[in-house]
Amino acid sequence: MYKTILVPVENRETDQTILKHIRPLAKMSNAKLMLVHVADGWAARNFETFKLQESEEMKQDRAYLANLERELQAEGFEVTSVLAMGEPSTEIIKLARAHPVELIAMSTHGHRFISDLLYGSTADRVRHNVDIPVLLLKVKR
Repeated sequence: MYKTILVPVENRETDQTILKHIRPLAKMSNAKLMLVHVADGWAARNFETFKLQESEEMKQDRAYLANLERELQAEGFEVTSVLAMGEPSTEIIKLARAHPVELIAMSTHGHRFISDLLYGSTADRVRHNVDIPVLLLKVKR
Protein backbone atom coordinates (compact mmCIF):
# COMPACT_ATOMS: atom_id res chain seq x y z
CA MET A 1 0.00 0.00 0.00
CA TYR A 2 2.20 2.85 1.27
CA LYS A 3 5.95 2.44 1.67
CA THR A 4 6.76 6.00 2.76
CA ILE A 5 4.42 8.60 4.21
CA LEU A 6 5.51 12.25 4.29
CA VAL A 7 4.16 13.98 7.40
CA PRO A 8 4.58 17.77 7.62
CA VAL A 9 4.58 18.97 11.25
CA GLU A 10 4.48 22.50 12.63
CA ASN A 11 6.04 22.19 16.09
CA ARG A 12 2.64 22.75 17.70
CA GLU A 13 0.25 20.69 19.80
CA THR A 14 -1.97 20.40 16.74
CA ASP A 15 0.58 18.01 15.19
CA GLN A 16 -0.95 15.31 17.37
CA THR A 17 -4.06 15.34 15.14
CA ILE A 18 -2.23 13.93 12.14
CA LEU A 19 0.24 11.84 14.14
CA LYS A 20 -2.54 10.08 16.04
CA HIS A 21 -4.30 9.28 12.77
CA ILE A 22 -1.24 8.21 10.81
CA ARG A 23 0.20 5.76 13.38
CA PRO A 24 -2.28 2.92 12.72
CA LEU A 25 -2.13 3.49 8.96
CA ALA A 26 1.67 3.32 8.98
CA LYS A 27 1.62 0.18 11.15
CA MET A 28 -0.96 -1.52 8.96
CA SER A 29 1.01 -0.84 5.77
CA ASN A 30 4.46 -1.16 7.40
CA ALA A 31 5.29 2.30 6.04
CA LYS A 32 8.29 4.44 6.83
CA LEU A 33 7.54 7.93 8.10
CA MET A 34 9.32 11.01 6.82
CA LEU A 35 8.67 13.97 9.09
CA VAL A 36 9.25 17.46 7.77
CA HIS A 37 9.08 20.81 9.44
CA VAL A 38 9.55 23.88 7.29
CA ALA A 39 11.13 26.79 9.13
CA ASP A 40 9.74 29.86 7.43
CA GLY A 41 10.96 32.81 9.48
CA TRP A 42 13.20 35.51 8.03
CA ALA A 43 16.42 33.74 9.00
CA ALA A 44 15.24 30.46 7.48
CA ARG A 45 14.07 32.06 4.23
CA ASN A 46 17.39 33.90 3.86
CA PHE A 47 19.66 31.24 5.38
CA GLU A 48 21.55 30.35 2.19
CA THR A 49 21.49 33.80 0.61
CA PHE A 50 23.18 35.52 3.53
CA LYS A 51 25.03 32.48 4.95
CA LEU A 52 23.26 32.94 8.27
CA GLN A 53 23.55 30.89 11.43
CA GLU A 54 20.54 28.95 12.61
CA SER A 55 18.09 31.10 14.54
CA GLU A 56 16.87 30.05 17.98
CA GLU A 57 13.56 29.11 16.37
CA MET A 58 15.34 26.84 13.87
CA LYS A 59 17.29 25.18 16.70
CA GLN A 60 14.04 24.56 18.57
CA ASP A 61 12.46 23.13 15.41
CA ARG A 62 15.42 20.79 14.89
CA ALA A 63 15.17 19.60 18.53
CA TYR A 64 11.40 19.11 18.17
CA LEU A 65 11.92 16.94 15.08
CA ALA A 66 14.63 14.90 16.80
CA ASN A 67 12.40 14.28 19.83
CA LEU A 68 9.43 13.33 17.67
CA GLU A 69 11.64 11.02 15.60
CA ARG A 70 12.91 9.26 18.77
CA GLU A 71 9.37 8.94 20.14
CA LEU A 72 8.08 7.30 16.97
CA GLN A 73 11.14 5.05 16.68
CA ALA A 74 10.54 3.88 20.26
CA GLU A 75 7.04 2.85 19.10
CA GLY A 76 8.61 0.72 16.36
CA PHE A 77 8.36 3.04 13.37
CA GLU A 78 11.15 3.61 10.86
CA VAL A 79 11.43 7.39 10.81
CA THR A 80 13.54 10.08 9.18
CA SER A 81 13.13 13.80 9.63
CA VAL A 82 13.98 16.86 7.60
CA LEU A 83 14.20 20.49 8.65
CA ALA A 84 13.54 22.43 5.47
CA MET A 85 13.71 26.20 5.13
CA GLY A 86 11.55 28.54 3.09
CA GLU A 87 7.96 28.55 1.90
CA PRO A 88 6.18 25.54 3.48
CA SER A 89 4.16 24.41 0.46
CA THR A 90 7.14 24.72 -1.89
CA GLU A 91 9.42 22.72 0.40
CA ILE A 92 6.83 19.98 1.02
CA ILE A 93 6.27 19.62 -2.72
CA LYS A 94 10.05 19.48 -3.35
CA LEU A 95 10.46 16.70 -0.79
CA ALA A 96 7.54 14.72 -2.20
CA ARG A 97 9.07 14.90 -5.67
CA ALA A 98 12.65 14.15 -4.56
CA HIS A 99 11.87 11.07 -2.46
CA PRO A 100 9.87 7.90 -3.05
CA VAL A 101 6.79 9.08 -1.15
CA GLU A 102 3.39 7.47 -1.76
CA LEU A 103 1.27 9.62 0.57
CA ILE A 104 1.40 13.06 2.16
CA ALA A 105 -0.53 13.22 5.44
CA MET A 106 -1.02 16.66 6.94
CA SER A 107 -3.33 18.60 9.18
CA THR A 108 -5.16 21.69 8.10
CA HIS A 109 -6.47 24.52 10.23
CA GLY A 110 -9.35 25.54 8.01
CA HIS A 111 -9.64 29.02 6.61
CA ARG A 112 -7.75 32.03 7.80
CA PHE A 113 -10.14 34.10 5.75
CA ILE A 114 -8.38 36.91 3.87
CA SER A 115 -4.88 35.38 3.73
CA ASP A 116 -6.25 32.07 2.39
CA LEU A 117 -8.34 33.90 -0.18
CA LEU A 118 -5.37 35.96 -1.36
CA TYR A 119 -2.57 33.41 -1.14
CA GLY A 120 -4.22 30.03 -0.73
CA SER A 121 -3.43 27.62 2.06
CA THR A 122 -0.37 25.39 2.30
CA ALA A 123 -2.60 22.31 2.08
CA ASP A 124 -4.32 23.58 -1.08
CA ARG A 125 -1.04 24.36 -2.82
CA VAL A 126 0.37 20.96 -1.89
CA ARG A 127 -2.64 18.95 -3.03
CA HIS A 128 -2.83 20.79 -6.35
CA ASN A 129 0.87 20.34 -7.15
CA VAL A 130 1.66 16.71 -6.38
CA ASP A 131 0.69 13.54 -8.20
CA ILE A 132 0.30 11.37 -5.11
CA PRO A 133 -2.55 11.12 -2.60
CA VAL A 134 -2.78 13.79 0.09
CA LEU A 135 -4.61 13.02 3.32
CA LEU A 136 -5.88 16.17 5.03
CA LEU A 137 -7.23 16.18 8.57
CA LYS A 138 -8.78 19.30 10.02
CA VAL A 139 -7.49 20.17 13.48
CA LYS A 140 -10.26 20.11 16.05
CA ARG A 141 -10.28 23.15 18.28
